[in-house]
Amino acid sequence: MAVVNSSNTPEPHNNNRIKLNVGGKLFETTVSTIQSGGPDSLLYALSNRPTHDPNPIFIDRDPDIFSVLLSLLRSNRLPSTASRFSKQELADEALYYGIESQLKSAMSPPPFQGIDASVVSTVRPAADALPSAFTAAADDGSLWIAHGGQISVYDWNLSHSSTVRTHLEDITSIRRVWPDVAAVGSDSSAGIHFYDVSGARHVATTHWTDSSDPRIYRAQVIAISDSPGSILASFVCRHKENCILMIDKSTLQISSELGRQSGSSSKTTVPGKLTWIQSTGLILGSSVTSGAFGYSGYIRMWDPRSGGVVWETNEPGSGRSSRFGDSFADVDVDAEELCLFKICSKSGDLAMADLRNLGEDPWVYMKDSSHNVRNFSEGGNWYGGNTIIHCYKNQVFVGSEGGLEVWSRVEERERGLNEGLYKRNYVDKVEDSERGLITRIEGGGNRLFVSRQDVEGIEVWESSSFSGVVSVL
Repeated sequence: MAVVNSSNTPEPHNNNRIKLNVGGKLFETTVSTIQSGGPDSLLYALSNRPTHDPNPIFIDRDPDIFSVLLSLLRSNRLPSTASRFSKQELADEALYYGIESQLKSAMSPPPFQGIDASVVSTVRPAADALPSAFTAAADDGSLWIAHGGQISVYDWNLSHSSTVRTHLEDITSIRRVWPDVAAVGSDSSAGIHFYDVSGARHVATTHWTDSSDPRIYRAQVIAISDSPGSILASFVCRHKENCILMIDKSTLQISSELGRQSGSSSKTTVPGKLTWIQSTGLILGSSVTSGAFGYSGYIRMWDPRSGGVVWETNEPGSGRSSRFGDSFADVDVDAEELCLFKICSKSGDLAMADLRNLGEDPWVYMKDSSHNVRNFSEGGNWYGGNTIIHCYKNQVFVGSEGGLEVWSRVEERERGLNEGLYKRNYVDKVEDSERGLITRIEGGGNRLFVSRQDVEGIEVWESSSFSGVVSVL
């Protein structure tokens, strides 16, 4: 409603109230409530529209969903009636009214704590549902899944947005390098390929070539990472020559080549993991191989400015110290805390090193005082095979066979590295561990995503402590 003041200038509404007719149902609320959606929202614009018409403003939308969104604007929480609607229905209406950010905040999971996490859903692509690779956005937990030669895109509420068919038969590595662009690699096709998932189009392909070396031919991508200005990719040729290429994001042209080597031994195989460490500007790569005599591999750091190696360790080899014969099964880095972690292949012990103080044997082995260890055989040997490690939100997640555990910090970092700095707990239940071999773990937003061998879809893990937010799952 609007009234006219003495100067004949229409005022938007009397007594800070506004009436809305949504789909034939009358709502009355305050101007401040509907303006809480922000100046770019539709409701804010309607509240500022001067009018002499005493009739309520008509909006031809679903009144029941509007009631939920109005309650959200009043309290910053979703009411219990929200459970009547799907997440997609709520998201579509919130987008129409321009209050998607408020809905996103209310529906987002709480801060992720591994010790309180549980499986809340499984994201399954509609076709070719066995995922071959996936990547999660760190900011909002959206997910892109590669299955076969396709990429299925899921937004912040894990609703399916689109599926893009690529020219590849299969995708074995994927990285989100821009909000709408994926960098992908394939075991059956040479080069690193860039796809715009919003426009469903192939953007470019970059190859590793060297006209002076005939062995550099049809190089395939094994691992992909990125920095603000560059894309990092490890390439390997059929004759095992390999390197790391830095590709300029603005041109998608190769800017430099690092660490060319021939993969004739475990010390020179192609890096299977790459991480750019922002605070130091260094690139960390690792490679693990397993055979009849156990695990072996290397961890290496390059300075892209000089192209040289600034630190490395090989196992078996340098850095083995008293842990000779118990080489790592996997490696990951907490880039924010500048901590390097490895999981030992025989004992299952977690070791930690300070990236600011690396030497010949920098490892501190975490002491696990708990007695609820599940992964022991009758002979007392830990099942160290098929083990992966992932650092996320100052926690270290370990997937061993089908089991998932978390190492959480229990002491302040200011005291330095010590064996009691982290404590181990199991994230999963026994029935969770029986779903299949864990093949990949990745964090995004306040979620953890887990894939398993020969199992359809990606598991979504969230903290079970919702801090008063009502779930609409």
